[in-house]
Amino acid sequence: MKQFTKNIVISQEQAGLKKSAAPASLYAYILDSISVCMDRKRPAVIICPGGGYGHLSDREGEPVAMQFLAMGYHAFVLHYSLAPDGFPYPQMELAAAVAMVRSLAPEYQIDTEKVVVIGFSAGGHLACSLGAFWNQSFLYSPLGLNPEDIRPDGLILAYPVISSGPCCHSGSFLNLLGERAEDETIRRLVSLEHQVGPHTPKTFIWHTSSDDAVPVKNSYLLADALTDHGVNVEMHIYPTGCHGLSLANQEVSGEDGKHIVPQCQNWISLAHTWMEHL
Repeated sequence: MKQFTKNIVISQEQAGLKKSAAPASLYAYILDSISVCMDRKRPAVIICPGGGYGHLSDREGEPVAMQFLAMGYHAFVLHYSLAPDGFPYPQMELAAAVAMVRSLAPEYQIDTEKVVVIGFSAGGHLACSLGAFWNQSFLYSPLGLNPEDIRPDGLILAYPVISSGPCCHSGSFLNLLGERAEDETIRRLVSLEHQVGPHTPKTFIWHTSSDDAVPVKNSYLLADALTDHGVNVEMHIYPTGCHGLSLANQEVSGEDGKHIVPQCQNWISLAHTWMEHL
């Protein structure tokens, strides 16, 4: 396995907003592609940890990457910009990351038609934002890219923040929008059940009914919107489990054990099966 890090720098001129944080970083975990089949191309996943756009959850980064590596994927973890660097900085960084991963294809034998973005909680909002906005010029034009460069081939969303409406996770939107959080027009722009459409990639969603931080209604609203637009969607709702489960196993659990939920642990194998049919 090879490991390396690449910085993603979005300038003030590109985004039109003040940027005070360090550049985003893309952490790469690359499987050696030289195998029995010399021409084998591997799919890639870009993982966006959660944290309410205010911090990044380590539990939703490298441990998840290691699991996808074990299943034969190249894996990347994006450490994107956080408050006070709000919308559209993180979205532009993820767009640039997708283009960067595709640019690495010749060197690392990446399947450029199987680049999937995975997001947890607020990272799920970020991933879904790219699925909603990849074809809009405000996202790709400042980066000097084409829509096809930044389009993800699929979305995997774990207990995602989606709606800025009554079931919203208010902290995520406060961090993402700052002083613009009271602007209803801007809030609707980032309320993704209103922004997805027929152009949104195939989507896999999982959530728990008992999530008391990001209500499961976020996932229902998104699934309904995707279905209305004819987007292929697979959703799994587990009856119990707190927010932030990640892999739901011992690897990502603290001493209290609350993140160990055996019945939720199969989400990653279900996602693997789903990805085989992209």
